[in-house]
Amino acid sequence: MIADFLNKMQNLVSCLCLGGVMSITIDTAMAKRMVDADAIRGASIIGQPGGWSVLLKLGSQEKPLGVQRSDKPRIWRSLDSCVEYLKTDLNIARIDLLDASNFSKTELAGKSRPDAAARMKNAFAAVEHDQWFREQVEIALVEASDPNTPWVSQEDAEASWAGKRADWVKRLKGSAV
Repeated sequence: MIADFLNKMQNLVSCLCLGGVMSITIDTAMAKRMVDADAIRGASIIGQPGGWSVLLKLGSQEKPLGVQRSDKPRIWRSLDSCVEYLKTDLNIARIDLLDASNFSKTELAGKSRPDAAARMKNAFAAVEHDQWFREQVEIALVEASDPNTPWVSQEDAEASWAGKRADWVKRLKGSAV
């Protein structure tokens, strides 16, 4: 059993090395494997300008949880989303330390998304338009199904529009003079 544990630990340590150089951060996939192997002894949430980061305890070392395909620490803007991530994605329910001494809501350079508000506004407008359009179609279908609805023939509609077009042409000729 001890040999099995040591073998798992050796595999995890070798995975942490990137080309012979020890990685500064641990990505989510590696953190999940380490949790499964009981290699993570605890987690701390550390406040910093712009959000919250996570330090994972590996024996006597602490390593930050990093973003995918990069050796940069991951930062959450919301403490709630950070805790939820630890609980649901990494299955870490116990937080050893919450340090908010360096936390500030300062926006980090390159993290601002001014287009997000416009995109969300457009998405809500599209949903509202879709709902309105569906209501209009439903009203039209009910009206079309009603036997008392008066119907206009194609010939009558064309004649009506021909008269309207003639009035418009007269107005245009009158205003051009």
